Amino acid sequence: MPLSRAIVRPPGPNFATGLTSARDGAPDFGLALQQHRAYCEALVRCGLELTRLEPDARFPDGTFVEDTAIVTARGAILTRPGAPSRTGEIAGMREALAERFERVLTIEAPGTVDGGDICDADGHFLIGVSARTNLQGATQLRAHLEALGFTASLLDIRGSASLLHLKTGVAFLGDGIWVVAAAVDHELDALGFEGLDRAVKVSPAEAYAANCVRVNDHVFVPDGYPGLSAAITARGLKPLPLAMSEFKKMDGGLSCLSLRF
Repeated sequence: MPLSRAIVRPPGPNFATGLTSARDGAPDFGLALQQHRAYCEALVRCGLELTRLEPDARFPDGTFVEDTAIVTARGAILTRPGAPSRTGEIAGMREALAERFERVLTIEAPGTVDGGDICDADGHFLIGVSARTNLQGATQLRAHLEALGFTASLLDIRGSASLLHLKTGVAFLGDGIWVVAAAVDHELDALGFEGLDRAVKVSPAEAYAANCVRVNDHVFVPDGYPGLSAAITARGLKPLPLAMSEFKKMDGGLSCLSLRF
């Protein structure tokens, strides 16, 4: 089904104090706002109606709304982010989801789940067990998804040092098209998914671009990665490059900036 809505939250003035392992310097707040506006404009051009949440100074990572919930056509699931400084983000997202979903399930302690570890492949969900999503949270999430009528598999990525989240290294673009970075290639092969032999393989030089997002007729890709854009075009899809430099400095990618449904 085509996407019709998205929830977004612009970065706040203390964005640069959020969590990051990147070594690219502090983000430029003004430029981050500009890039976020362009991202939102692209969502609207692709046919989505936006719910725009206000920045919350208590949570400098709050712009990465994807980590706080999993949204589906059958209901939503509030996560419990693995970084303690982000746990409080859930309260505001609970209110936003309650207005749009009759059914909102939750991940309970001691389980933790970051939405960036969850990849929806046409109703089968890959759940990455990572530094942010623990086994208890992944198991709870699988049970919730199954209760909603979906299926799910767990994928342990804790041995891949370059992956903060599962979707750091993999994207599913629909129509059987996968985008896969080298860091997660072997682990996915072990699950035996059809079409992986035809996946778009992202070169190490363009690893950041593996976090790309299908939004109806377009695929959002980070600006400056021509190899991936060309490969997506060759699969018959339309890449839409977006500047992401300031979010990359804070370990953020394109999927992180919205909840799409």
